[in-house]
Parts: sequence; structure tokens; C-alpha cells
Amino acid sequence: MLPFEDFKTVVKSTPLVSIDFVVRNEQSELLVGLRTNKPAQGYWFVPGGRIVKDERFAEAFQRLSLKELGQGSSPSDATFIGMFEHLYEDSHVGDDVSQHYLVFGYELRVKQADLILPTKEHGEYRWLSEAALLADENVHENVKAYFKDNLAVIERA
Repeated sequence: MLPFEDFKTVVKSTPLVSIDFVVRNEQSELLVGLRTNKPAQGYWFVPGGRIVKDERFAEAFQRLSLKELGQGSSPSDATFIGMFEHLYEDSHVGDDVSQHYLVFGYELRVKQADLILPTKEHGEYRWLSEAALLADENVHENVKAYFKDNLAVIERA
């Protein structure tokens, strides 16, 4: 793990690579959590996280799905929905530092009762239909991009 000041330099200098999980339950509702930290603080957002240096993609997928959903999954358990760019004016390393992510979006279908949802980065959770998600002004635009054809999409599978 990098010391904070070194990581702040990384965030200032380069995009971060992450995985986001578009999680659907048995009713095809979508899981969103209310962000407690920056970026996207105060918005409803999907679970996910950063890939760390020297971590293989499948290892990151397993680690992040376990951390964010309480059940480890592999990329073969999910559907790749595309590569996205997320740009923020602030970041968790400081309001004066913008943050840039390149995000691998994956859809996971789950049994809702099997999930163990942490409250460190999302203070609460809810399940929304796709129409409700798209209509809700408190759902972050970067989440809505997973359901729209727009310029946020770099590549669609």
C-alpha cells in the first residue's frame, strides 16, 4: 500500500483503473448504495473499487466482489457491459485534486438474500428498477451511463 502523499501524486497524475458491479437481484432490480466518501459523495452509486498494482484482473474481481457484496465472484460469473470513463472534480485525497477512472463495468445477477453489504463507503442501500434508477436525480450520472448509449462508453461488448 502506498503512503498517502505518494497515492495523492498518483491520483493527480494518472487515471485509476477500477471495476464497477451492476448488480441485479431476482426481480431484476438494481443495487445502489449512498456514497459516504468522495468522489460522488451523497449520490447513489453501484458497488466497485480500484485494481491495485500487480493485482491480476481476476484477483481484483474476486477481492472486490467479496469486499463489496460479501461473495467472491469471477469475471466468468458476470457479463461485461463495457469500459467507461468517470471524471470527478474532487477526490478522496482532497477537494483540490480531480479524479479520473477507467472503469470495467460488469453485470452480476445475485440472490439478494446472499449479499453481505458493507457500510464503510455506502451508508445505506436500495434496490431500484432500471426506470427508477434513470429517473432519480440522486443517482450519479456515471451510474446512469451503464444504461445509456452516450459518450461515457469507450467500448461496448
